[in-house]
Amino acid sequence: MTIPYIPFAEGEALLDWLGLCDALAAGHDLPKAQIGDTFLYRDPDTLLSRAAWIDGMGSLVKTATIFPGNPGNGQPMVNGGVSLYSDQDGTLDALVDFHLVTKWKTAGDSLLAARRLARPDATQILIVGAGTVGGSLIEAFGAGFPDATITLWNRTASSAETLAASYPGTMVATDLETAVGAADIIVTATMSSEPVIKGDWLRPGQHLNLIGAYRPDMRETDDTALTRSKIFVDSRDTTLDHIGELKIPLGTGAIQRGDVVADYYDLASFQPGDDETITLFKNGGGAHLDLMTARYILDRWKA
Repeated sequence: MTIPYIPFAEGEALLDWLGLCDALAAGHDLPKAQIGDTFLYRDPDTLLSRAAWIDGMGSLVKTATIFPGNPGNGQPMVNGGVSLYSDQDGTLDALVDFHLVTKWKTAGDSLLAARRLARPDATQILIVGAGTVGGSLIEAFGAGFPDATITLWNRTASSAETLAASYPGTMVATDLETAVGAADIIVTATMSSEPVIKGDWLRPGQHLNLIGAYRPDMRETDDTALTRSKIFVDSRDTTLDHIGELKIPLGTGAIQRGDVVADYYDLASFQPGDDETITLFKNGGGAHLDLMTARYILDRWKA
């Protein structure tokens, strides 16, 4: 039997964001995933392998190579591959394009939370960050909230204008504080180590969805935002002790572990906020979400 390789463009043509949200939710009805990460270094390059196994779904190894010198040679900094294995006999089910899995996992993770935590009448979405993920978020949130207006803000305004031009109807904001105040949903996808969203800017009824911070020294919002909000995460295991967004305020005592209401293994607790509530979600990723996404991609490919 030929093992399928699913490339980016051909795979993406078969996918839809709401279908992925349903697949991620269903994946969390299965037994809790086992996950593990391995890092190898050759300064300045990194080889990162993330593995997950979900009983009833199978296993996955997603390997990323990060070569900071590549852009100078016209090559992407991050490359890699995804191997998806059968739960029945451990044989290779598929090889899936690394960037396809990463794009859909990252944006779909945050869309699932927003669809459950944002108020049903949300009509104004602000995306902070005009990088590759920012484009994915315009696509995902446009599908998840088709009646909403999407506004983009970026520290370098020209980058926001360039990205917005690729998505007709997308607006560009020039003042971040004003844009935050006007939004019903705020989604951040920056590389900032210092908070870009201030808790004092938020108002009751909003949903704040944080993606960018992934290292222990990175944050996109401040303690005020956390203490004013109901806090949710995709996975306690991959966020609380690993990402600065929560690790730092937990360490200082600004918040307690019990302040985190739920993760995706308790999806029933993901309920929309009311007029008096701010909901906050931290997207930490994790190989188990890559596994759920890759399995969804393969199912669509087979169909």
